[in-house]
Amino acid sequence: MSNTKPTGKDYVGSDSLYDDVQRTMRLAAEMNTGWHTDDEVRHYMSQITGRAVPDTLRIFTPFHINYGLSTSFGADSFVNFGCTFLALGGITIEEGVFIGPHCVLATEYHPEDPARRHTLLTKPIVVKRNAWLGADVKVLAGVTIGENAIVAAGSVVTKDVPDNMVVAGSPARIIREIDASRN
Repeated sequence: MSNTKPTGKDYVGSDSLYDDVQRTMRLAAEMNTGWHTDDEVRHYMSQITGRAVPDTLRIFTPFHINYGLSTSFGADSFVNFGCTFLALGGITIEEGVFIGPHCVLATEYHPEDPARRHTLLTKPIVVKRNAWLGADVKVLAGVTIGENAIVAAGSVVTKDVPDNMVVAGSPARIIREIDASRN
């Protein structure tokens, strides 16, 4: 099989990639079994990502992820219950990000062409500093969520979101600029 490194390219897989995916899913299943302290969850996440995670990261389980080695989290970020990261293409969560319950970040997709549909394609997702994804948001491959942006609950994000904007809908569209005087 070809292309063992997730870099936003056609992707079939390899034995070592398969082993990494299985290792990640095993660790996630262990993390999702029973109750764990924040420190224990962070320890699992360090094992999953292959690097230290900030001591201010909070993840409420269950949290599902298929590949952690291309995933990173910034300080003071929070991931709520029931989120799923399909992360072969790479997911970057910057500082201060809020991710609501049941969000899906999917860096993986398949071609429309039926002859190539079994090929796995990947593109990275970046969620920039202080962005907020409401409950049940879906972020598709190749999308960057801008700094301070808000994605309304239930939205499907198919294109980049500019800094300081509120988006909503399926597909998500710009609703307005963030108004710091609201609330």
